[in-house]
Amino acid sequence: MKRQASKFYPYFNPEEKPVIDKMTGFFNQVMYSHVPLLTDFLNPGERDILRTIAGKELSLQEFGGYLEAEKKRVFLFEDGQERPVEDYEITACELTYPLKFAHLSHSAILGSLANSGIKTDTFGDIITDGSGTWQIFVKSELAPFLQQEVQRIGRVQVKIKPIPLAAVLVPCDDSISASIVVPSLRLDAVLAGISKKSRGQVKSVVNSNLVKLNWHRVQDSNIMVKVNDLISLRHFGRCQIIEIVTTRKGKFKVVLKLWQTKKQESRS
Repeated sequence: MKRQASKFYPYFNPEEKPVIDKMTGFFNQVMYSHVPLLTDFLNPGERDILRTIAGKELSLQEFGGYLEAEKKRVFLFEDGQERPVEDYEITACELTYPLKFAHLSHSAILGSLANSGIKTDTFGDIITDGSGTWQIFVKSELAPFLQQEVQRIGRVQVKIKPIPLAAVLVPCDDSISASIVVPSLRLDAVLAGISKKSRGQVKSVVNSNLVKLNWHRVQDSNIMVKVNDLISLRHFGRCQIIEIVTTRKGKFKVVLKLWQTKKQESRS
């Protein structure tokens, strides 16, 4: 049965309506054509919306080039047949440059790709080993264009070369462990404790659509957070809640894994 996108609007933020429309279109296309569909790279929030729309009617399989990829391409299909890695048409590319004399950053690479007219859903994660090696995952059809058109990242001259998936590096985890004590597990209280902003400032930020909870934009400061929740604050960074312990005074000790935004580099 054909899905109506409007049915799913109440479950997500109003700003996500275009994504809901797009994912509903994918669902209806597969249901009517009976042909499997391979999406572009989707972030976890987009994949969550697609799973919600697909329900039990269609199967989903996903791959982003390596085991813990954040952005992934998704197969949407009726049968339950396992799709091999090759079917996802993902090419891993490595950036070569004068490592001893130059420095690259995530934001600089992302900016150069955007300035080349490359849409963000045509490439996946940008990863590094923390020692200067950078790799990016792209739709295979995009790899030749990338090699020809992207020859500089900022002022740094680079070459982009395809590599086998077996040569993909282990990404550097630059997160830090942190803990805060908060009076409440409300989103605004936890964000205030993490960012050192006042509750009023946090509410303003939430109302401005600058906060994501588990990859979805939220505008409700009263949401109660829980273990494993991922919170993103624009211009500050991300954190994942690892543990929550009630203190003797009835407050909450929240243990976090924190990826704080670096100067001139935003990942939120």
